Amino acid sequence: MLRFYLLWLLVFCSALSSSSARNAPYAMRISCGARQNVHTPPTNTLWFKDFAYTGGVPGNATRPSFISPPLETLRYFPLSEGPENCYNINRVPKGHYNVRIFFGLVKLTNLDHEPLFDISVEGTQISSLKSGWSIQDDQTFAEALIFLTDGTVSICFHSTGHGDPAILSLEILQVDDKAYSIGPEWGEGVILRTTTRLSCGSPKPKFDVDYSGDHWGGDRFWNPIKTFGQNADQPRSTESSIKQASKSPNFYPEALYQTALISTDSQPDLAYTLDVDSNKNYSIWLHFAEIDSTITEAGKRVFDVLINGDIAFEGVDVIKMSGDRYTALVLNTTVPVNGRTLTITLHPKGGSHAIINAIEVFEVIVAESKTLLEEVRALQSLKSSLGLPTRFGWNGDPCVPQQHPWSGADCQLDRTTNKWVIDGLDLDNQGLRGFLPNDISKLHHLQSINLSGNNIHGGIPSSLGTIASLEVLDLSFNSFNGSIPESLGQLTALRRVNLNGNSLSGRVPATLGGRLLHRASFNFTDNAGLCGIPGLPTCGPHLSTSAKIGIGFGGFFIILLLVICSLVWWKRRQNILRTQQLAARGAPYAKARTQLSHDIQLARHHNYGHARTAVENGPSLLS
Repeated sequence: MLRFYLLWLLVFCSALSSSSARNAPYAMRISCGARQNVHTPPTNTLWFKDFAYTGGVPGNATRPSFISPPLETLRYFPLSEGPENCYNINRVPKGHYNVRIFFGLVKLTNLDHEPLFDISVEGTQISSLKSGWSIQDDQTFAEALIFLTDGTVSICFHSTGHGDPAILSLEILQVDDKAYSIGPEWGEGVILRTTTRLSCGSPKPKFDVDYSGDHWGGDRFWNPIKTFGQNADQPRSTESSIKQASKSPNFYPEALYQTALISTDSQPDLAYTLDVDSNKNYSIWLHFAEIDSTITEAGKRVFDVLINGDIAFEGVDVIKMSGDRYTALVLNTTVPVNGRTLTITLHPKGGSHAIINAIEVFEVIVAESKTLLEEVRALQSLKSSLGLPTRFGWNGDPCVPQQHPWSGADCQLDRTTNKWVIDGLDLDNQGLRGFLPNDISKLHHLQSINLSGNNIHGGIPSSLGTIASLEVLDLSFNSFNGSIPESLGQLTALRRVNLNGNSLSGRVPATLGGRLLHRASFNFTDNAGLCGIPGLPTCGPHLSTSAKIGIGFGGFFIILLLVICSLVWWKRRQNILRTQQLAARGAPYAKARTQLSHDIQLARHHNYGHARTAVENGPSLLS
C-alpha cells in the first residue's frame, strides 16, 4: 500500500511540474532583404529570410551602430513606390508583444545617408526619426509594447520626403500578457513606446540575452549610463545573486541589479533628465536593489523620488520595501508631461545617499481605431480594378495613422462603431485606366465620388444605387458606356451628378431626371446616345427594362421552337428517304417473282382448255 501511495505521489508531482512548465514565447525575427535564413553571433540568433511580406527593394546594408544586429542586407522603399509601405506578417498568435524595428543605411554611394521617416504599428504611429539618429545608439531602432489580437501585424513606414525608408530588421517577441501593467487604463487599447532604458553603472550596452535573461522578457536593450554628471555619483557593483529579479510578469534579468549609481556627499541628489515630446503621458519604471555593503539594515538609506519637481514616491527605503538586501524592488508611476523635458530626481533624507540600478521610460499611446475592414477590402478592390499607380501606395490602413491617410481617400470616424469609414473618393485626373467594380458599393458611407478626367471604361455599376448617403457623383470625361442604371434614381440625397464626356446611351432614368425638380444639378452632355430629358435628344419608342427582358425571352422561345420543328422535319425526311432506298433495292427480285407467277397461271389456263382423258389420247408411248 505504501508503495502505491509513493507511486501516486510521484505521478502527481510529475503532472504538476509539467503543467506549470511554460512554453517558449513566440518569436519572429526577419532579416530585411535577406534571401536565406541567417544565424548571427554570438548567440546564434535565427533571423528569417525576407520573403513575400512587402514590396520595396532589397539592398546591401551599412549598420549605423554596433548595437544593430550584424546583418548584411536591408530593404528600402523608394518614394516612387508610394509614401506608405508595410510589412504584413500573418499567423501571429494573439497576445502581448515587444515589436522592434532596426533602421539601416543603404550601402550605395548616392544613398548612403540617413533617411527621415515615420513608423507605425497596427495603424498607430510610434516613432518619427529625427536628424542625427544614425549616430545615437538608442535611436537606431524603434520599439513598442503592443497587444496583437487578430492574428496579424502590420508595420508601416511613412515617407516624409527626406530620403527612402530603409529597414535592417524586424522583431516580434512575445511577452507576458500582464507585463508592464500600468493600472486600470492599461490593456489592448494602450501602447507603450520605449523612450529609454538605462542600466546604471553598467560599463557597456546589453540585451536581455546578453544578461542570460528569460525569453519572456522580450530581449530588451539596456543602454549603459556610467554617471549622471561629473562628480555627481559613483558606481557600485556586486557579484552576489539578486533575489526577486527574474519573476513574472516582467522577467527582469538578475544582472541588471548587480550594478548601480550612488550619490555623493558633494552631490547628494541623483538627477537624470531626458528630452521628451510635450503634452504626453509617460510611464516610469525605477529599479532598486541594495548592493552597497555599507548599508546593512532598513532605515540606513531613505530618499524621495521626484518627477519634474513633484514627489512621486516618498521615503523610499529599499531594504524595508523589498524585504532584504540584494533583493530587487521595482516602482512604477505614470505622469503627464507638459514641457519638453522629463527629470527624475532622487533626494536623500537624513544625510544618507540615494541609489538607483536601472530606469525605464515609456510614452503611453492610445491605440488608433482602425478602418472598417469591409471598407478596407473595398478600397483594395478599387485599387486593383482601377490600376492605381504605384505612387499612390495605398498600403496599410487607409485612415490611420491620422498623420498619413491614403491619398485620394477621405476618412471620418463613425462614433457608433468607433471605426474609421471612407466618406469621399477624390481621384480626378490621375490617369486611371481600369473599370469601376461592383465592390465600390461596400463603401456604404460615401458622400462624394470624383473620378473625372480619367480613362475608366465599362459600365456604371448599378450597385452605386445602394450607397444611400451619396451626394456627389462625378464620372465626367471618362470612357463609360452602356446605359445609366435606374438604381441611381433611388439616391434621394444626390444633389450633383456629372456624367458628361462619356459614351453612354439610352434613356436617362425618369426617377433620376425628376431630381432636377429638387434643385439637383446634372450634366449628361457629350454622350451621343443619351436621350429623354430637356437638353438631350428626344427618345424614340422606348421599352422598359422588363419589356425588353420579356421580348428577349419571347424571342428565345420562338427560336427554340423553330429549332425543334426543324429537327422533327429533318428526322421525318430521313425516315422517308431510308424507306425509299430500301424499296429501290428490292424491286428486281419482286418483278421476277411476279412474272413467274403470271406464266404459271397462263400455263394452267391453257392446259385446262385442252385437257383430254387417257382414253381420248390413247396409250402412252414410252421408250
